[in-house]
Amino acid sequence: MVTTDYLVIGSGIAGLTFSVKIAEKFPERKVIIVTKANEDESNTKYAQGGVAVVLDKEKDSFKKHIKDTLIAGDGLCKEDVVKLVIKEGPKRLKELLLWGANFDTNASGNLDLGKEGGHSEYRVVHHKDITGYEIERALLKRVHQLPNITILPHHFAIDLVTNHHIDNYKSETLSCFGAYIFNQNTGDIFTIKANSTMLASGGIGCVYGHTTNPVIATGDGIAMAYRAKARIKDMEFVQFHPTALYEEKGESSFLISEAVRGFGAYLRNKKGHRFMPDYDKRAELASRDIVSQSIDSELKKSGDPHVYLDCTHLDIEAFKNHFPNIYKKCLEHHINIEKDWIPVIPASHYLCGGIKVNKKGKTTIDNLFACGECSRTGLHGANRLASNSLLEALVYAHNIFKYHSKHDCKSPDVAIPDWNDEGTTIPEEHILIQHNLKQLQALMRNYVGIVRSNKRLKRAIKHLDLIYNEVEDLYKESKITSSLCELRNMINVSHLIIRQSLDRKGNKGGYYNIDNAKK
Repeated sequence: MVTTDYLVIGSGIAGLTFSVKIAEKFPERKVIIVTKANEDESNTKYAQGGVAVVLDKEKDSFKKHIKDTLIAGDGLCKEDVVKLVIKEGPKRLKELLLWGANFDTNASGNLDLGKEGGHSEYRVVHHKDITGYEIERALLKRVHQLPNITILPHHFAIDLVTNHHIDNYKSETLSCFGAYIFNQNTGDIFTIKANSTMLASGGIGCVYGHTTNPVIATGDGIAMAYRAKARIKDMEFVQFHPTALYEEKGESSFLISEAVRGFGAYLRNKKGHRFMPDYDKRAELASRDIVSQSIDSELKKSGDPHVYLDCTHLDIEAFKNHFPNIYKKCLEHHINIEKDWIPVIPASHYLCGGIKVNKKGKTTIDNLFACGECSRTGLHGANRLASNSLLEALVYAHNIFKYHSKHDCKSPDVAIPDWNDEGTTIPEEHILIQHNLKQLQALMRNYVGIVRSNKRLKRAIKHLDLIYNEVEDLYKESKITSSLCELRNMINVSHLIIRQSLDRKGNKGGYYNIDNAKK
């Protein structure tokens, strides 16, 4: 067993920000960061757009940013949370700058502010089209300067340790004591006992297969919290990014940033018709749910596999300067944006729901906190406003840090049993895992996608039950592997999305059910 003061599961902006702050505040205390891939592999790394922060007080205001967020959230945002996060934005951005993060500046030397869908003003701070990558770089550099932080890459968190793991432990409150950890390099499973555990494990994009997320986004933190009996909320609100690069032979993954439409690109169908003005007066700058549903409608009408993003009328040199990575990626796919349209398709991008937390980042389990995309704070409501996610992670990581600065989390002195895999064997048929994974992803895309129906959702539950039973049998008889654990977690997440979709009786934001539309 390993003991620590603070256990952080995940190495994106949420986990790293909290770790830096708490390690600086308490140099005598230990922080362990567990991450299942390389230390820099996270959803943060792939965030292209930026951080939405009100800086230009002459043209912009907190009031405008709050209003834009509330409109995008379609009546389901917690207004007090929205005000809190947006008003904290400038302070949290200043900290990133002090830690060495670099953001683009304009000719005047001020931060260059971008505009994205749903925003009424220019307020998105960015670093070219790889903002998340730059933030991750700066945070990791700071982490490595702090001797009381240990990062364990290629370590997979299997399950949280709670009351039901402890023999003869009686308490009316449910508490977290740490987690069981799988060392992917050695195959060993050990326990990390912690006074405080924070889930910063990112999103769920891989549940759908076609996603802008990296392959690690399998909903692990949400599934662990769900199995531990934490409250999970708003899972039906999966945000699909309207413009992922369409790849005929593979799954869509590369994101064509929202900011490209903010820069002036048009969406066109195969016939060349610019269709977004037909659906919304904001055209290409409508919120993501509107744009994704509009593209879905066009594809259903035409039967085409994708639509197009037209950048041919734009200043190409300025485009190259703003979006060098996107320009390069398109060229690699033999798309010259000076004369070619970019084929795009909506792909799973962001989860607006997750583990329910309060303003301090506390879950419904004692000594368990959640931050970033795996959490549900109430900021996003039914649909996230572009570039509010990195902002939310910064603010809530700070809130969790503030709570820990004033309150010592103490884990009771209990004997945690070792992980028991007696009687299990190494799974010989890896194909069973891959087969069930492909089945699950196809099920979610076809039955639980951008536009849903009660009939499809009920069928999805029946099909999911079959996959669940087969995988649970495999899990009980097999030694742990990361791929098996990830599949199990994705099944839990899919169950939550489907069940909470069926429970929602009205269409809001990113959730659209054709049966609700008929009422």
